[in-house]
Amino acid sequence: MNKKSILPRLWFWIVGLGALVWFLVRVIPKPSRASYPCQRASFPIASGFVLYIAGLITSMAAFRGLKACWLRRKYVMMAWCMIIATVGGFFAFRGDRPTVYANSGYLDTANVPIGSARGIMPGRVVWSRNPDATNENCSNSQFGDAYYLPKNTNMSVVNEMVTSSILRLTGKSTLMEAWDTLFVYFNMKKGKGAVGYQAGEKIFIRTNGVGETVKSSTDHSVPVLGDYTMARTSPQPVLALLRQLVNECGIPQKNISVGDPSRNIQNEYWDVWHTEFPDVNYICNLGGQGRVKAVAGSATSIYYSDRGAILRSGDWADMSKGTAIFNDKFYTVIEQADYVIFVAALKVHERAGMTLLGKLHFGSHTRANAMHLHMGLPNPDGFTPEGDANRRFGYHQYRILVDLLGHKKLGGNGMLFIVDGLWGGAGANLRPVKFKMAPFNNDWPSSIFMSQDPIALESVCYDLLKAEFTSDKHAETYPQMEGVDDHLHQAADSSNWPAGIRYDPENDGTVIGSLGVHEHWNNQTDMQYSRDLGRASGIELVKLSGTTGVNDSQSHILAEDFGMDANYPNPFNPITTLRYHLAQAAHVNISVFDSQGRLAATLVDSHLPSGIFEVQWDGRANGRAASSGIYFARLTVDGAKTQQAMVQRMILVK
Repeated sequence: MNKKSILPRLWFWIVGLGALVWFLVRVIPKPSRASYPCQRASFPIASGFVLYIAGLITSMAAFRGLKACWLRRKYVMMAWCMIIATVGGFFAFRGDRPTVYANSGYLDTANVPIGSARGIMPGRVVWSRNPDATNENCSNSQFGDAYYLPKNTNMSVVNEMVTSSILRLTGKSTLMEAWDTLFVYFNMKKGKGAVGYQAGEKIFIRTNGVGETVKSSTDHSVPVLGDYTMARTSPQPVLALLRQLVNECGIPQKNISVGDPSRNIQNEYWDVWHTEFPDVNYICNLGGQGRVKAVAGSATSIYYSDRGAILRSGDWADMSKGTAIFNDKFYTVIEQADYVIFVAALKVHERAGMTLLGKLHFGSHTRANAMHLHMGLPNPDGFTPEGDANRRFGYHQYRILVDLLGHKKLGGNGMLFIVDGLWGGAGANLRPVKFKMAPFNNDWPSSIFMSQDPIALESVCYDLLKAEFTSDKHAETYPQMEGVDDHLHQAADSSNWPAGIRYDPENDGTVIGSLGVHEHWNNQTDMQYSRDLGRASGIELVKLSGTTGVNDSQSHILAEDFGMDANYPNPFNPITTLRYHLAQAAHVNISVFDSQGRLAATLVDSHLPSGIFEVQWDGRANGRAASSGIYFARLTVDGAKTQQAMVQRMILVK
């Protein structure tokens, strides 16, 4: 500020007092006006001004009392005055409060898609929501009550959600058909021909492990409560994927890797995954205790398309003055993967506005941290958006996420994209929060989003986060920043690229093409995209509902007439559970056969209504303990018009 000018020093008081008067004059006579956009913008300023004045007055009064007590030698009262003054001063002057962004309208017109839709069903995004997946009473505020623990996340329900989503995404009736279709589609896009998974090929399930800061390579417990409760990928959707890949597709565990190479795998996640699949490669930064230590590749993998003009490192106060960054290396697990399945977390972000699939790759390079990539985001330092040096709001600017989503070994190697929205995060390093908008109605989001089109998936999640994280619902309003979806515009259509930028992250002279389709929904009540409205292009949002929630009369979590999940555990000894569902009433028979086709046991043989059911097999054949080996559970459904069947492969180990 120019200290010779009075106005700049009074500006905060003028704006704060004006916002307060405006709010009181308009809202007190008619409270319903509090929902007006102008009042949503003025209320955070007014409330901050009131808090500042209250803290300032309290602090000043306390310091006066402190002085009086000192002169009178009343040391106990003096101590109390000091505490009050400190607390008051904190509220008056603290500078780390999240910036509140005014709720903004969409800059794009609704239902105007750009880019080329991807997928077996082009542009399809499947949204499965079931409130039974999460414990409504989970506090996630102490050790032993984290959201990701089995007592708070229902594995059976999550398994059903992932299964239904895979089937609906591909349009297939069995998981084996669905996965084979996914592999074939991906290989055709990669130029390998119409072939499915081939023996020896490697699969990497890439998670968001932020917050898994463990003690050491010999003690994978998380000692800090804030890290223990931080929002990140839950273990349950990953376990559901492992069950399908191993048990349904027959892919050897040793060919599958799971984890976030820049983070760790705490004991609670290890227990969920390793107990059932001990031979999977669990990748983490430290290694130890059965984990596989992430190893850095030897060659440069990515060349950033700004070519040193934007990305910087070394100066936190003003990142525009740091050292230019040109490239990075990847971890070998990324370089060697033939297929990548991304399981991101549904969260907003102080610097990027949201952290989903693209932002996930801030942990794919091998540097100690990702500070050097922040200048490629809308709000690089996350706290002072008014600072000219670090402000990068708006559109048609270089966006690091386009390079990451477009690189052939990162987003370009993704065969399936998932956003874990069981528990939604309010910030990069914050705990999950309950969502207030409909259909969540102040409950955990309890959702899983899935697509073969990463841009369509991020577009849907962006619309959802922008509708939820507004100033009248949360203190964190980062999705309201201008330009949060700039990378989606650019990833979808090169006509939105900044002047002088050609996105070529491999530096091989070939720029990326359209990475998918981007558009905004019509409104947050109907949540419809172009294909939902019967058009031939754009996004299709398929909503699968559980016991309550998403209002979609044409969709239901029972995606097919009937279905049976992979048994769990598998292998097992001596008991395993089979979960199945019926879309309508039918006569059901579930029988177990040995590898020779001989009947071992009949588990169900009765007429049942529609719904979701479970049955257990105790490993007994004809009344006696069965021997180790391979068995098959056959579900036969005799409906009004036809009889259908499906089979699950089970392994009994003694």
